[in-house]
Amino acid sequence: MKHALSVTREKDFAAWYQAVISEADLAEESGVRGCMVIRPWGYGIWERIQKLLDAEIKRTGHENCYFPLFIPLSYFAKEAEHVDGFAKEMAVVTHHRLIMQDGALVPDPEAKLEEPLVVRPTSETVIGAAFSRWVQSWRDLPVLINQWANVVRWEMRTRMFLRTSEFLWQEGHTVHASAEEAREETLKMLEVYRSFSENALAMPVIAGEKPENERFPGAEATFSIEAMMQDGKALQAGTSHFLGTTFSRAQNIRFQNRDGELELAQTTSWGVSTRLIGGVIMTHGDDDGLRVPPVIAPQQIVVVPMLRDQPEDDDILAYCRDIVVALSQLTVFGEPVRALLDKKAIKAANKRWNWVKKGAPIIVEVGGRDLAAHNVSVLRRDQLYADNGKLASMTLSRAAFIDDAAAMLESIQASLHDQAEAFLKANIDRSISDVAALKAHFAANPKCGWAEVQWSKPTGAALDQVVETLKAMKLTLRNVPLNAAPADGVCIFTGAPAVERVLVGRAY
Repeated sequence: MKHALSVTREKDFAAWYQAVISEADLAEESGVRGCMVIRPWGYGIWERIQKLLDAEIKRTGHENCYFPLFIPLSYFAKEAEHVDGFAKEMAVVTHHRLIMQDGALVPDPEAKLEEPLVVRPTSETVIGAAFSRWVQSWRDLPVLINQWANVVRWEMRTRMFLRTSEFLWQEGHTVHASAEEAREETLKMLEVYRSFSENALAMPVIAGEKPENERFPGAEATFSIEAMMQDGKALQAGTSHFLGTTFSRAQNIRFQNRDGELELAQTTSWGVSTRLIGGVIMTHGDDDGLRVPPVIAPQQIVVVPMLRDQPEDDDILAYCRDIVVALSQLTVFGEPVRALLDKKAIKAANKRWNWVKKGAPIIVEVGGRDLAAHNVSVLRRDQLYADNGKLASMTLSRAAFIDDAAAMLESIQASLHDQAEAFLKANIDRSISDVAALKAHFAANPKCGWAEVQWSKPTGAALDQVVETLKAMKLTLRNVPLNAAPADGVCIFTGAPAVERVLVGRAY
């Protein structure tokens, strides 16, 4: 069977991933190392993610705002642990003007900034400074805000969507009167991410708490959703942090409590990014390109007229327009169906494969015979081939297709989720009882997924030793699943009584 992409997942997963991005017109290199141009189809997926997730965030009582891209270095200097966690990734602006010197543009020595500005890697510090002005009394709490923005982290090793020097994201920041309320907020937003990933992205995840060494710099606790890619690696798809009083102490976020006493506020932060698109690619893509879950597809149904420079072409186009109009009047997932008529003047077969590679959920082809018989030819992107290896194109009457289109999209969404969930469940090994078995397990099959092992929750030097042991095997601690079975044995790393179970695997 010949596939649309020149490289398969089995042959070279990394090259396949890059091929999907290129062939599906998702993004391209920008000329700046680690930065990408997100093309309309890729950005359309991000817009769908943004629209749907923004509605969920607002439903939980948060309001959107915007903070500056440039942050004074002194804001970071107030929180040493946070700065240390990001220091190697921060881009810094030191001058505000260039001059021509010896035929070259150079920073103007007279335009040096009094204080360097950091290009936003995350906004806890600048938002914390605002919170210190906004919060004076317990009556001002809670403060629940979110912003959609770009951030810059000067990554050493970049990969489009997964790890870029500039990326798009949302970051939520909240202030609370009590630690209990702040922890509740942290877990509430983790559940928003889990539900969104499952229901909108059709990407099953495991929600849990990060071990101490994987916490966000300055956080008291970090929680994540972890998704399994088709090569068995973990992708941290979203994080939610209970920051306690770390940033409120550094930024002087205090409030007068009900007893009239000054008290440090409790804060949280949480976010997801364009990394989710990378997760969708590696969760749902196949050897013909991307498969986009219908909920986030910019166009859910693409109608392709098979034009041949014949007199009947105008009739075919009119027939296709009527189909698109009829489809657009349908509702699926609580919204009108998104249907597109592709009238580009290229060969119909080429148009079909372009949409296959982009992952449009349903591709409808209409030729002269379809017009004469009032039919359409339908391809479901999740069921592209029949058992004989040929394209599984279905010939349906136009009326029957329109009647069934919404249900077909729902079926495709469920199918993609169920395939990914079955893969996730089949590739978590819970039988490993010692480090030797763990090493043998991952050595035998690099794409074997994850292991869930007994864990004593070591700290300090004992945790450092565990991290080094795993590093030698190219493994990392992912999270402690919130829904894991209770521990009932000894820690495979320390031999001490286990208190919980932790996921271990290779990761992006």
